[in-house]
This record gives sequence, C-alpha cells and structure tokens, in this order.
Amino acid sequence: MAQLDTREKLAILADAAKYDASCASSGTAKRNSRDGKGLGSTEGMGICHAYAPDGRCISLLKILLTNSCIFDCHYCINRKSSNVRRARFTAQEVVNLTLSFYRRNYIEGLFLSSGIIGSSNYTMEQMVEVARSLREDHNFRGYIHLKTIPDADPELVHQAGLHADRLSINVELPTAGGLKRLAPEKDGARIEGAMAANRTAIVDNKDAVKRYKSAPRFAPAGQSTQMIVGADAATDGDIVTKASTLYDRFGLRRVYYSAFSPIPDASAVLPLQRPPLMREHRLYQSDWLMRFYEFTPQEVVAAADDATGMLPLDIDPKLAWALKFRGSFPVDVNRAPRELLLRVPGLGVKAVNGILTSRRWRKLRLDDVARLTVSIAKLRPFIVTEDWRPVVLADRAEIRPIVAPKKQQLELFAA
Repeated sequence: MAQLDTREKLAILADAAKYDASCASSGTAKRNSRDGKGLGSTEGMGICHAYAPDGRCISLLKILLTNSCIFDCHYCINRKSSNVRRARFTAQEVVNLTLSFYRRNYIEGLFLSSGIIGSSNYTMEQMVEVARSLREDHNFRGYIHLKTIPDADPELVHQAGLHADRLSINVELPTAGGLKRLAPEKDGARIEGAMAANRTAIVDNKDAVKRYKSAPRFAPAGQSTQMIVGADAATDGDIVTKASTLYDRFGLRRVYYSAFSPIPDASAVLPLQRPPLMREHRLYQSDWLMRFYEFTPQEVVAAADDATGMLPLDIDPKLAWALKFRGSFPVDVNRAPRELLLRVPGLGVKAVNGILTSRRWRKLRLDDVARLTVSIAKLRPFIVTEDWRPVVLADRAEIRPIVAPKKQQLELFAA
C-alpha cells in the first residue's frame, strides 16, 4: 500500500463510509464537560451526520479504519476483489483526527466502521483501542458509535460497548438465502448471536445502573442494524417481516435500509440497476408505522401487492393499507379508539393526540380536525365528524385518484 498522508486517507475512508446509513446518534446518556476536566458532550437529540467533500456540515466524523478487507461480499465496494484505492488509519490517527476536528467545532462525535484486516479480532482490537484512548486517555465525552464485527471475540465486543454510546452490527440482507449467495463468508446465525449477546449486556447493564451508581454503562444508546435493499430477490414483505423480528428479538433502536447501488467491476450475480430510492423511503415509512402507529407487521405486509409482495411507490404504506381495507372506514373521530385513529391516512400521532384531548370537551367538526392536520382533503373519505359524513365518496368504487398525491412536473430553475 502506497504511503498516503492523513488528508488523502481521510478522503478515501470518509468516502468509503458513506454507504453505511446506520449512524443515528440519539438516545444516549447525557454528558458534558462543564467541570473543565473533559472534552465534548452529548445531548438527547440526534446529531446530523452528513458528509461533504469540501468539509461542510459534518457533525459526526464518519470514517472507516480501513477499506481493505479479507472478505469478498459481492455487493460491497470494499470487497477483496474490488479494484479501489486502499487506505488505512492507525488507531492513534483516528484519535488525533477526532480530537482535532472536535476542537475546531467541526464534529460532535465519531462513527467508526472498518473492513476486516488480518482477522476479525485484530480489527476489533484496533477499533476498541480508538474508543478506549478517546475515553480514558483524553476524557472525551462526545458521542461514539462503533460498528462491531460479529466474528470477533465476545469480550472485545463487550469492551466496545463499555466505551461506545451505540453499537451496530449489519445483518446485511433480509433473507438467509440472499446472505449465503452474496456474502458466503458471513454467517447469519453468528450475526444474530452477537446481537443477542449485546442485548443481554444492555439489559443487564440497565439493571446494574439502577442498583449501583458506579456501574459502568454499556452502549447506553442501544444497538442498530442495516439491511441492503434491492441486491437480492427479497420483497418488501420479506424485509418488513425481518425488521419486525429483529426489533422483537434483539431490542434494536433502529433498523436502517440502504438501497443497493451498482458498484464498479460488479459481480455477475448482482442486478444491473439500482432499485428506486422511493422503495427505500417506503420501507422507512413502513418501519415508522410499526414503531409509532401500532401497526402489526402483518398489517404492513398486507398493504403490499399480493402478487409481487412490493409496497406501492406512488402512495405511502398507510394509505395503501386504508385503500385495501376500506371496510375499516370511515372512522368517527368523536368515538373511535386511538388504534383506529392512527390508521387514518393523513392523521399523525400528534394529530391523534390532539383529537383525543379535544373531544373530551366537545364534539369535533371537520374544521376542528383540519386545524390539526396539513391537508383535510386526504382525510375526508376516511373520517366522520359532527358535521361531515363521506356518503358519496364512500360509495365510489375507486377513490385512489382522489386521495393519491397529484403528479407534478418539476421545474429546473424553481425558486
């Protein structure tokens, strides 16, 4: 590997890290350095983690320790057989970069991942050393997210959790068949075993912290994962079902979705075109329905096309479910329970909470609901109020053209 200076390494390894979406930063324990003894702080809110080549808008230093890798996963641009420029940081270089960038007010924390070099244990040791040095040698109190390696020794992963705010392990693909075909060197059972161990450690640590104030925290922001969308034949139904299973079994804070992007010198087993980015967006919306709108995975899957298993791209999953199960509507906003109101297209959680509070004092009219939502037009076919009942709309055989978003021609030079 040719000798590169730090700036050249940063350009290569920050660009290589852009494919990893699972770097949210919310939910960790609050820390600050007002006592003058440490460096950095965390807040309960999320930290923006956008990367720009010219250095703007970077609040998490998001890099790889190295983009060299002994694995040859077909979908990965950093795979062993890929013809890309390679670089590698030492643990001390990452520590120095993090501290230097923080002191210049460029970042608020570090997201560190890596290709596998030498062995899984050696790579994990280097990543743990970065976090350990920041915390112990420099008393860094900012946010740290480590992408852990499931093949590494469990004690190394445990050490990572003692220094990092959040851990993440990528399940990579939603089906076991897809993982075996596209990443034969990775073991789905081993990945899930590592996630299970992290969950146990997180739960045990929460109990220990309640009992002993001096107990060290373990990954206080929890763990997350990421799935690649469109690299294999998995349907949206498969992906939603897998995500639900991961949430239930491993207590994940988030499941992230990353649309497959064709890479140079791609393997013949990969698709030639990337999936629509809207598909990734619809999967995030379906994830939101399960996490905040009390939809079951079966309900979200039911919104997909019966023949293809895919969610529609032109309308959101909640509207697709409502159109498919019109027998559940219209919903009387003055009488319906919370779970039914949450299924009304156009009503968000905040609006539903407002309806539940307001109707305790008086009967709600259409104008009252309109004040709680962005657009009442989308709601009309699905609700009943004191002065509104969608008799004509409910009798129409096809109401999708009425409620679906209107197509608009974008303007190149629009303000």
